[in-house]
Amino acid sequence: MKTMRTKSIEVGRFLVSPMTKPHADGGFAAAVSIRSGRGMASIDRVMRFVPTFETRRAALRYAETEGTAWARCH
Repeated sequence: MKTMRTKSIEVGRFLVSPMTKPHADGGFAAAVSIRSGRGMASIDRVMRFVPTFETRRAALRYAETEGTAWARCH
């Protein structure tokens, strides 16, 4: 099963990239990558979320909302 990414979103000094992955039994998992910095000083945080979503679109929306909220607070 392949993880699917969408366009990244710039939020201040962070680059937020929502992702989804289909479950074998149906539904989708949501995750988000949050990157900052450049080169050797770059950091990439990946958050995986517990809820299972019925559609890929719902999973992406959740990951985008959570990722941008985290970036705005930091």
